[in-house]
Amino acid sequence: MCYDPRSIIIGGYKMRQIKSLLMALTLVLFTSTSFAATLDDVKARGMLKCGSNTGLAGFGLPDDNGVWQGIDVDVCRAVAAAVFGDSMAVEFVPTTSKVRFTVLQSGEIDMLARNTTWTLQRDVELGLEFVGVNYYDGQGFMVPASLGVSSATELDGASVCIQVGTTTEMNLADYFGANGMSYEAVPVETNSEADAAYTAGRCDVYTTDASGLYASRAGYPDPSAHVVLPEIISKEPLGPAVRHGDGAWADIVRWSLNAMIIAEEKGITSGNVDEMKSSKDPEVLRLLGVSQVGDTGAGYGQWLGLSDDWAYQIIKQVGNYSESFEKHIGVNTPINIARGLNALYSDGGILYAPPFR
Repeated sequence: MCYDPRSIIIGGYKMRQIKSLLMALTLVLFTSTSFAATLDDVKARGMLKCGSNTGLAGFGLPDDNGVWQGIDVDVCRAVAAAVFGDSMAVEFVPTTSKVRFTVLQSGEIDMLARNTTWTLQRDVELGLEFVGVNYYDGQGFMVPASLGVSSATELDGASVCIQVGTTTEMNLADYFGANGMSYEAVPVETNSEADAAYTAGRCDVYTTDASGLYASRAGYPDPSAHVVLPEIISKEPLGPAVRHGDGAWADIVRWSLNAMIIAEEKGITSGNVDEMKSSKDPEVLRLLGVSQVGDTGAGYGQWLGLSDDWAYQIIKQVGNYSESFEKHIGVNTPINIARGLNALYSDGGILYAPPFR
């Protein structure tokens, strides 16, 4: 008589069930221990490693002095301020759209803040954890004004510059297919390569997130010679991401961004943050580390493994969300983007942070 070892019953479970459970447990343990000490690693290194863009004005780009600037950059600086009390304790690692996820998954960087769209596949299959949205965007099209086009529905047969490894590839195919149009893809890997190809006339159209189009156009010799068409063909919630498997680190990055948003909601700025420590608003006092948690003798930083003034440091050194937005991409910058969807929920936008309590 032959026995199938998989059919042996132990404690009411078949061997095959036990094997499956053991494999699942092993995977959980591996995931939770591989990257479960990101905060410890960052502190030991003395520096946060942040994956950024290869160069996108207003979002992630070194200035003339080599200092990284942009709203994505400010998210990284906020995390550094929270962890070290020093917003400059960041090493920015330029990543292309093609390799950005691999670099994060491998542990070469601690977080990714690089105008990256939050999608199901990226959040689940790729093992990433998006911790919030710092810019609500959508895909658009830019053409030379000389082309005489006023709508994306007139682009049948056009050649289109598009970055590989992005959601814009799929969105482009979906949009043109749904409208019965054809196009010729001109693949590029970076923003600078896309700008060069488009301005050299290698493609009729440049498509990417609308914010990226405005940023690129602002850097052209004659921005008025280029038109961003009115159609927005997708939802592109852009935000920072970390690896799955370290919830404590995800909480730190998530609440660093939330702190900037809450600060705007409460009218706290880098200029008045010290004065606001005397506020009568309980949530302001919790945010700035003035209030304690019950009778613990410590503030809310203890829940994150940070000092009680972690949010104060973010606001003092980096500013609130509005300060970051207006400094880098607002209407008084060459990029000239209105708040729109990125205004606070109380001001007609959809920007919103959970309560700080």
